[in-house]
Amino acid sequence: MDIDFPLVLVILVFGSGLIWLFDALALAPGRRRALVALQQELPDWQREGSSEHKKYLRRSEEVAREPAAVEYAKSFFPVLLVVFVLRSFIVEPFQIPSSSMVPTLQVGDYILVNKYTYGIRLPVVRNKVLDINQPERGDVMVFFPPHMNDTYFIKRVIGVPGDVVSYRNKRLTVNGQAIPWEHLADFPDGGKRYRVASEKLGGQDHLTQIDAFRPAGDFDITVKPGHYFMMGDNRDNSADSRIWGQVPEKDIVGKAFAIWMHWDSFFSLPSFSRAGRIN
Repeated sequence: MDIDFPLVLVILVFGSGLIWLFDALALAPGRRRALVALQQELPDWQREGSSEHKKYLRRSEEVAREPAAVEYAKSFFPVLLVVFVLRSFIVEPFQIPSSSMVPTLQVGDYILVNKYTYGIRLPVVRNKVLDINQPERGDVMVFFPPHMNDTYFIKRVIGVPGDVVSYRNKRLTVNGQAIPWEHLADFPDGGKRYRVASEKLGGQDHLTQIDAFRPAGDFDITVKPGHYFMMGDNRDNSADSRIWGQVPEKDIVGKAFAIWMHWDSFFSLPSFSRAGRIN
């Protein structure tokens, strides 16, 4: 079962904050009054070395002691709040779980996603409260696919609203313009031959990979208003908009912009050799 981490984080932040607030408004005044009453009961409490001073120190610790839940809430709330703001509105880390974006992204890459470049959205409910930019062709985007509204996917934006996207013999055409494609290398893998090429989409070069032994899967499609057509860079090994349809604007999470670490498995050492900007 997948854990809804954004929801858990919201609950922890607001829960700890409410406990702190409840203590400040309802419980802390009572502790302060009890401390004043103790001082009045022991008028010599300020004279060090006196019996009343020693008694005051012992009893005041009990009178002023915060409940354990309040202590934990006051300790964790600032940290949780910082994590909540960073993760919800600025930058969120993700791990690449599949090979659908090879060769751009490898399984085990840890990436950073800009959460505000496409607009500020409320966590959990995902409502946009501030519009900033719109996705562009060629962006590597994280989103919730139409068929799995609780799982993050990452693909490349191939078509924006109104675009006519065609795929013929594993070459892309957008609005009648063939997307520049330059073959770079072939290599065998498990009896298959993969072809790596440089593709220029949205004015920026990126790598793609195709399996020369798989059918092309030609198609023509017009991108609906408020939707985006997504494809993986590993064109013949990617479940994307060709299978489950176009992505509505409301399901956008953010723009992937950097690899910060690569970690194959728990039993291997993390590597920073792949750290850098995502094209």
